[in-house]
Amino acid sequence: MLDEEEYQIAYRLYGEGIRNPTSGLTREARYKPLLDYYKEVTGMEETEPNAIMHHRIAQYGPACENCGKPYRTPKASFCAACGHKREK
Repeated sequence: MLDEEEYQIAYRLYGEGIRNPTSGLTREARYKPLLDYYKEVTGMEETEPNAIMHHRIAQYGPACENCGKPYRTPKASFCAACGHKREK
């Protein structure tokens, strides 16, 4: 997962991949800087640039008090994983 500072860098690299001319470049080549950055930051090798854009900590809520998995959104009132109702 990427914090906001890391996400901003990934977002910029993703945009550069979109703007790169597509003729003669494979999709992987267009997004290589983003894929390399993500691996450097997280240690995880990702092959799907779009997936990286969903690995943003701010999109999710805090960890569930019951099971420890993140709430689906910052405003979620219950945990989708275990059904625990969040205290407000």
